[in-house]
Amino acid sequence: MKKILVLCTGNSCRSQIAEGYLRHFAGNIAEIFSAGVETHGVNPKAIEIMKHDGIDISLHTSNNINEYAEIDFDYLITVCDNANRSCPYFPSKAIKLHYDFPDPAKAIGTEEQVMEQFREVREMIRRYIRNFVKENLED
Repeated sequence: MKKILVLCTGNSCRSQIAEGYLRHFAGNIAEIFSAGVETHGVNPKAIEIMKHDGIDISLHTSNNINEYAEIDFDYLITVCDNANRSCPYFPSKAIKLHYDFPDPAKAIGTEEQVMEQFREVREMIRRYIRNFVKENLED
């Protein structure tokens, strides 16, 4: 079974959304983890926006990358430039992939405008993760 780590700055939004979609699309063919170079807790708006797509991430936890230092990952996906720059060296065979998704937690405006940013980023991540699963995990 492939082991996949999704890494972001605070493990609160983008990496949590990506973890949710990886679990959804990969099912039981991969072991999924997410972490941050810091931990900020799971963003309530990320939980809310994923519920609109039928995925519950409310029980996810915000984890620090150091918690997974001993795991030999097959894939390491960074979902923001800061995590890509700050990612510590992992002595593993992990294939490293990177995509800098906008941070919806930094969105400003009305509640609806902020949620629209979350929706847009969720859709970007959904497409990216679906393609990743098709290209790397499905037979």
